[in-house]
Amino acid sequence: MEGLGGLGHLFVTMFVSGFGGVIVLPAITDVTMAALCPGQDQCSLAIYLSGFQQAMAGVGSVVMTPLIGNLSDRYGRKALLTLPLTVSVIPQVILAYSRDTQFFYAYYVVKTLAAMAGEGSFHCLALAYVADKVPDGKRTSAFGILAGVGSASFVGGTLAARFLSTALTFQVASVLSMVALVYMRIFLKDSVPGGALRQPLLKEVEEPCDEDDSSPRATGTFKKLPSLGDLICLLRCSPTFSQAAMVSFFNSLADGGLMAVLLYYLKARFQFNKNQFADLLMITGIGATLAQLFFMPILVPVIGEEKLLSTGLLISCINVFVYSIAWTAWVPYALAGCSVFAVFVRPSLCSIASKQVGPTEQVSLMKKGLAFPTFNTFA
Repeated sequence: MEGLGGLGHLFVTMFVSGFGGVIVLPAITDVTMAALCPGQDQCSLAIYLSGFQQAMAGVGSVVMTPLIGNLSDRYGRKALLTLPLTVSVIPQVILAYSRDTQFFYAYYVVKTLAAMAGEGSFHCLALAYVADKVPDGKRTSAFGILAGVGSASFVGGTLAARFLSTALTFQVASVLSMVALVYMRIFLKDSVPGGALRQPLLKEVEEPCDEDDSSPRATGTFKKLPSLGDLICLLRCSPTFSQAAMVSFFNSLADGGLMAVLLYYLKARFQFNKNQFADLLMITGIGATLAQLFFMPILVPVIGEEKLLSTGLLISCINVFVYSIAWTAWVPYALAGCSVFAVFVRPSLCSIASKQVGPTEQVSLMKKGLAFPTFNTFA
């Protein structure tokens, strides 16, 4: 294992690809409205299509992320990182060429297929790459740096979107996505999986689920996709883990519904455009970065993950309610600032869940895509 010094090219790849993906977020709402409902501030079709796309992406991720994780164990992280980086380029190129209605529908179809085919698996593969390269004692710091790079790309992308035109935004995103892909293929050294996982969470041989069993676990690695029975056994073995999974499911369900409609709602109610969306995303990104880097390390030892999770969920509920009755244009900005506390939900859930498994099983969760879903920073 090389330690943190061997992760520089991964950090560059993640920053450039993240920058290229985030820079289009503030503009895509205006592009969608112009293509589907030109000249209007409200468009039900746009909301329906956005919700359908998120649902299909979720279904595809359930199937593809574990599959890609297993293939990366056999063929290496670098080979499988090529897939999400490649499929992310094509949708950007389509809108960089034209944003007319027919090109938007082409973008929509390709984007949906790309999301289903593993576009979202990049972060899981990046975490697995870090786990391969970094010794156990330094992984927490490495994961923190990786999260910081992602936050920096988010803030930088939204800041750049604030000052670029819509057409130039998609052109820049296309170039950056291609640069990330080429850079990764040229400079990133492949990792060699193996040896890190000594206590697999899901076993080759089906064994009875026994929480009190203290016998050593079989040695081996994942050689098949986790079955429904494996997942049910995992949930039954640990009530705390199953409760955390339930909370994560309903929180992600609410966040997904909110994310599908929020920007369209703000456009219809307050006539927000790309610049206002970029401001909101930038405030949220800066707040999330500060919260995870400074507030969480201070609050977790004092009040614990459970109370921090409850606080984050409560603030998320309040934010959603206040969004629904927002009476003036400054309210969304205030709520974006309050989201600094809502971002505690996912790290708290991951921390609670990670305590239910052994130290080497953390890596197996990342490699197989058995991580909690992403969250909506607006909530």
